[in-house]
Amino acid sequence: MARVAIVTGGTRGIGRAICEHLKADGFTVVANYAGNEDAARQAGEELGIATYKWDVGDHQACLDGCERVAKEVGPVDVVVNNAGITRDGTLHRMSFEDWNEVMRINLGGCFNMAKACFPGMRERGWGRIVNIGSINGQAGQYGQVNYAAAKSGIHGFTKALAQEGAKFGVTVNAIAPGYIDTDMVAAVPPAVLEKIVARIPVGRLGQAHEIARGVSFLCSEDAGFVTGSTLSINGGQHMY
Repeated sequence: MARVAIVTGGTRGIGRAICEHLKADGFTVVANYAGNEDAARQAGEELGIATYKWDVGDHQACLDGCERVAKEVGPVDVVVNNAGITRDGTLHRMSFEDWNEVMRINLGGCFNMAKACFPGMRERGWGRIVNIGSINGQAGQYGQVNYAAAKSGIHGFTKALAQEGAKFGVTVNAIAPGYIDTDMVAAVPPAVLEKIVARIPVGRLGQAHEIARGVSFLCSEDAGFVTGSTLSINGGQHMY
């Protein structure tokens, strides 16, 4: 029986590419989404996957949603925490709501989804959790104290939970994408984007499928000895 994988924010951009790759790898894929019904419908039809709507920043919604997936699709063995938002601005202008919403969804979503699925993975002796961090969580970024803090928190969360899961056959890893050609990056003003690309040694934006390939490996049987790691896929923009 195919293992079940949930990808949060799985109907667009990087999340959709991850769903496509995991399905090709033989997983039964479920894409979670927050509100874009048209994108969810399109992804479901074109990829042939189930889509479920809930807010990953809502703890009870995650518990209920994952329980529903387990009953209707099967026990969840893979979670890819990809869902995230931006509310950019300097600290001087950032509201508490802008700070809190990014932390609630980007970082809180990782906790909520792990809380819902980690116990079952432990009991069954196998699991994969992959958290999507960011180059800006590693290096920081002007005007993104909320986003950088949340993504940096994801990297720490990954290392800590990996230690809890290791002896139970549950690996926990992160991927830190650089600037990827998605709708989020497309919203950056052209002049700013040009400067960003100029700082990327390979001279281009990344592609969603390049992130998805990394996730694919970390979710595979072959990655059983890889845990607590952060894979940076950023075209050489940040090395450490």
